[in-house]
Amino acid sequence: MYSLKFSDLRLFREIVHLKSVTKGAEECGVTQSAASQHLKELERRFQMPLLCRRPLRLTAAGTAYLDFCQQVLRQHEELQALVAKLGAEPRHCVRFVAIYSLRLPELNRLQEEFRQRYPAAELTVDYMRPERIYEAIRDGQADLGLVSYPKASRDVAAIPWREEEMVLAAAPTHRFAQMPSVHPMALAGEPFVAFDEDLPIQRHLDRFLREQKVTVKKILHLDNMDSVREAVALSQGVSILPKPVVKSWVEIGRLAAIPLVPRSLRRPLGIVHSSREPLSAPAQAFLDLLLENALRRG
Repeated sequence: MYSLKFSDLRLFREIVHLKSVTKGAEECGVTQSAASQHLKELERRFQMPLLCRRPLRLTAAGTAYLDFCQQVLRQHEELQALVAKLGAEPRHCVRFVAIYSLRLPELNRLQEEFRQRYPAAELTVDYMRPERIYEAIRDGQADLGLVSYPKASRDVAAIPWREEEMVLAAAPTHRFAQMPSVHPMALAGEPFVAFDEDLPIQRHLDRFLREQKVTVKKILHLDNMDSVREAVALSQGVSILPKPVVKSWVEIGRLAAIPLVPRSLRRPLGIVHSSREPLSAPAQAFLDLLLENALRRG
């Protein structure tokens, strides 16, 4: 199969435009002999003449080939211009971090929506423990963070985002799984899968249970939501977890989620960012998108 180069297409175009093989060759920086040889090779491949030599003019086949050359060269030039323009535009990176339990399916949709709205910006998403998120914000390693129980400080600003209902999580075979709701008093002495004491969610749960004058039997202390969820599913005890975290496991029959009554418990979520440095325009745009999404959910 005959292989054509952009330089070959340009050579034919210039020969036709200048009405001279010699001048076309000079314009393209090749010898007259090389240009003539190229024309002969083209006509041999097409098995018909492309040019009449004296005076130099196009045949019907030559006209069709010239149209092809001009179209390809124009598209190539447009592509080069576009690539050059994109290369000249600064790429802004928005670094977003969230706690592990907030691997929300909607984040994928928000990432795609952000890319569509701001194609010149790049969004990276990472997951880490809460204390690392605050460190990343303070150290300038992240622009925005999504945490539970957001806490503002001298270096970190916190914006409320949304609240999640907390439910009693139990194995489907547990006696609580058959109840429409559970009063916190029913948890007295119950084997309980807890979080590490230093995590905000465990401090929140401890405060809630004290207010309800309930003492549970903590049999495990785990450092992440996935491990707690797995332990409960394996009938090692019950726990209190955010409803969105257990939703998919309830749907496949691995967990039961029972409302707590009469008092509901909610986990607050918030967005954190540096209070010392203003957000870049792309980071502010993603923050606006997050807040807009919270309003949609509300």
